[in-house]
Amino acid sequence: MAGIFSDAAYRLKGQPMFKILSRIKELERNGRDIVHFEIGDPDFDTPKNITESAVKALRSGRTHYSDSMGDYDFRELVAKNNAFTRGFRPDIGQVLICPGANIMIFYAVCCLVNPGDEVIVQNPCFPTYFSVFSLCGAKAVTVPLREDKNFRLQPDDLKKRITDRTKLIIINSPHNPTGAIMYPEELEEVGKLALSRGIYLYCDEIYSRLNYGETPFYSPSILDSCKERIIIANGFSKAFAMTGWRLGVGIGPEDLMRKMGLLLQTTSSCVPSFIQRAGMEAIEGDQSEVLAMMSEYKRRRDILVSGLNSIDKINCVTPSGAFYVFPNIKASGLSSVEFASRLLEEEGVGVCAGSDFGDAGEGFIRLCYACSEERIREGISRIAHFIHRL
Repeated sequence: MAGIFSDAAYRLKGQPMFKILSRIKELERNGRDIVHFEIGDPDFDTPKNITESAVKALRSGRTHYSDSMGDYDFRELVAKNNAFTRGFRPDIGQVLICPGANIMIFYAVCCLVNPGDEVIVQNPCFPTYFSVFSLCGAKAVTVPLREDKNFRLQPDDLKKRITDRTKLIIINSPHNPTGAIMYPEELEEVGKLALSRGIYLYCDEIYSRLNYGETPFYSPSILDSCKERIIIANGFSKAFAMTGWRLGVGIGPEDLMRKMGLLLQTTSSCVPSFIQRAGMEAIEGDQSEVLAMMSEYKRRRDILVSGLNSIDKINCVTPSGAFYVFPNIKASGLSSVEFASRLLEEEGVGVCAGSDFGDAGEGFIRLCYACSEERIREGISRIAHFIHRL
């Protein structure tokens, strides 16, 4: 008997992190104290100057429809800022303002990939990629990341997976879930490879501002100024603590951006103009709170990595960016799912199983350090207690 929903509906997978969060909320309603390492949501409030700019915009009447591609002056500012951060200024038609960077993955895949086409992606990777591929009928071709390379995608490994069916390559650096940042020469090689083969390259740079300085930032988009095959996806959620605002930016070939803009127009009409005012303030306003957050994240990272490496049966490489660590827990003898589930139920620590991000994540867990030092230290203590009881 056929299902009551469409075939596509049955292919939807969603994000495992939110399923974990739902269980955590249930435990908390029953009085449990939970240390939150499971979801990438900054514990900082949005900087006050950004919030106030949105309030001002609301009071001035920016509560109506805006251009579905985004407010012109915001897109101009994005283009100007891109010239400073990535070395080229895109044309206004190359810039698309989106309701979050997450949905941009769907827009790009939907507008570029036909059922049966192949999309190459890092493994492990952000789970939304796999869910979108499944929904759109694309075939995921994965490139396993190696711990001995600090989880940086290796261009030679990528090259081996390109076929005549490859339509799109997605790279994410700084990387979720590992926090790895690819070296500039590695990113350049990937960009040149995509251009030489006529393959689209989607550069997920949502964590680009969360770089702790050990590895220089580089975007392959400089190779074609996003005019031919390379796409930049960026957003305001992470670096500016604006996860609830749902504001993203895409830069890419103008014909593709127009198609993605039509899909945005179809699904959500436009991004509210008052939210775009907040984005403008985030880019050109006072950066002191943003810089303070970055400094604190780096301090927390060092505390968490040191603490995890002091625990028997856990090994954790030091990530160069984002706000995640991806420790190896294979010596525990537990699978990633079993480790994460038992750690939550027995010790009250929420983490993600590495296998939630792809089969190459088996034997690892992901922790997000967007929580206070006090809670990080408490979490380390609980994890140590859990390992000691195994």
